[in-house]
Amino acid sequence: MTALKLNRLDVSEKNFGTQLEKLLSWDDAEDNSIQHQVIDIIAKVRKEGDKAVLDYTNKFDQTQHKKIAEIELPLEKLKVAWDSLTAEKAEALQTAANRIRSYADEQKMQSWQYVEDDGTVLGQKITALDKVGLYVPGGKASYPSSVLMNAIPAKVAGVKEIVMVVPTPGGVTNPLVLAAAYIAGVDKVFTIGGAQAIAALAYGTKTIPAVDKIVGPGNIYVATAKKMVFGQVGIDMIAGPSEILIICDGKTNPDWIAMDLFSQAEHDENAQAILISDNKEYLDLVEQSINKLLVEMERKDIIAASLSSRGALIKVDTLNQAAEVANTIAPEHLELSVEDPETLNQHIRHAGAIFMGRFTAEALGDYCAGPNHVLPTSSTARFSSPLGVYDFQKRSSLINCSEVGADTLGKTASVLARGESLTAHARSAEYRIK
Repeated sequence: MTALKLNRLDVSEKNFGTQLEKLLSWDDAEDNSIQHQVIDIIAKVRKEGDKAVLDYTNKFDQTQHKKIAEIELPLEKLKVAWDSLTAEKAEALQTAANRIRSYADEQKMQSWQYVEDDGTVLGQKITALDKVGLYVPGGKASYPSSVLMNAIPAKVAGVKEIVMVVPTPGGVTNPLVLAAAYIAGVDKVFTIGGAQAIAALAYGTKTIPAVDKIVGPGNIYVATAKKMVFGQVGIDMIAGPSEILIICDGKTNPDWIAMDLFSQAEHDENAQAILISDNKEYLDLVEQSINKLLVEMERKDIIAASLSSRGALIKVDTLNQAAEVANTIAPEHLELSVEDPETLNQHIRHAGAIFMGRFTAEALGDYCAGPNHVLPTSSTARFSSPLGVYDFQKRSSLINCSEVGADTLGKTASVLARGESLTAHARSAEYRIK
């Protein structure tokens, strides 16, 4: 296999900013034909309901369902899938679920209120969403971890009903996915996928309930459909390719760092894996490790394509400078593989998840550390956060004016309302003035 040469950038070069911008650029423009197909699918599901869902499922998943009832998976099958797992897999799944739930328990928002001197009460009421739709990829893909990461925070938030959709090409189900749904407390499962599943969850059919929010990863058809139904329902995010950024002081085993880069590069050819160091010789050592270890990888072609096109080794002068570059990139996953990660972390402002120290591989966060692995990509960590319990809760403001408070606030509201020429607003407030 030909030696892989990664992109090399140096912060001291005059055109570093331009080079970095080019490296980070990601064209997520959708194919017009895909948009038109998704529009048609959504329209047909809205018009024909169950019939359209059944027709599309048989067409795209090569199934032969005769009745819509056949697409709903009995919950007993989830229990059977759980009971059929090997002890090793069951323990791993349960351990991950317990840790995700423990972390999610800390995220719950609580209602609060306070009383002003005149007796007026102000506050905030926290309530959970009623129904959430969870999209889970099917076919060759098997992501039980995504089931846990999406369903457990929803349950902790108090969501009454989780409706999972998962395509089953050829009628084949994945036991690990179903077992994860069982221990996560999923309430209904439909064996459908694609844009038709998103449309069904958004608008509802006779068989499939409409939900309040749709979460979970999917292909370009699923992502496009989620964009189109947003507003009718909430969505988690539109995720781009997976990313990892590692800052290293040159003292971590280079094989470890190479494998950490592989862990994201193996997702797909568009994934991005970047290493930043203040030690040029160390960057050379990691590149050597990459070429040494690459030949052993099952997905070596995907890793090579990812690293050669979107990967990079970046030389900086100091670790603080590395933190500034990291803030510009605002990565999905950030490893601080340094002697003193706590100090360096004080300079980090933008990252989806931060992995502290040499022993904290990003892969631990993907499966079982506890924090959610649904993270902002494509620099959106500048303004958004990981999926969490708060995504399944909503806030209502509470205002309870006393007679005195209505008098005081009414005078202020009257002045401002008349300043906006909204007379009814003003008079509504003025009626309560003594």
